Amino acid sequence: MTAASAGLSGIREALKQAEAAAAPSTVGIAVAAGDEVSAAIANLFGTFAQDYRTLSAQAALFHDEFVRALTAAGGTYAAAEAANRSPLQALERDLFRAINAPTEDLFGRPLIGNGANGAAGTGQAGGDGGILFGNGGNGGSGAPGGNGGRGGSAGLFGRGGNGGAGGAAATAG
Repeated sequence: MTAASAGLSGIREALKQAEAAAAPSTVGIAVAAGDEVSAAIANLFGTFAQDYRTLSAQAALFHDEFVRALTAAGGTYAAAEAANRSPLQALERDLFRAINAPTEDLFGRPLIGNGANGAAGTGQAGGDGGILFGNGGNGGSGAPGGNGGRGGSAGLFGRGGNGGAGGAAATAG
């Protein structure tokens, strides 16, 4: 919503520039000749130009109000998302704890969930995924001259983690 609001502000600027470019040729319509017909036509087009400027000003006001409303709605939407996210994340965390606690106590490994990645530069192994569902974590990269960590094992349904890259050996120069 914020991006849409910013895009609409850009449209407003383009409309202002177009109106400014058109204003000199529509403010005062010159009479083509000195006869009554030319004067009537110039007057008619002058009336159209004035109507255009009036409608353009009203459209600009509407546009500004719309952008303000959209910006306010975006802020409200973001606040509502933040408020709803926290309780759902806590519920998910508590649910996973309840499901995984028995298998972690028995086997040292959760029933469901992905393994953690090994820390970079340490050669640390990736964590194993859940026994039933879960991808293994990727192994950490190795320190200079050291090996990368092994990838974590996958669960019954999942993919094993990638092994970490070995560290480049330091050479004397």
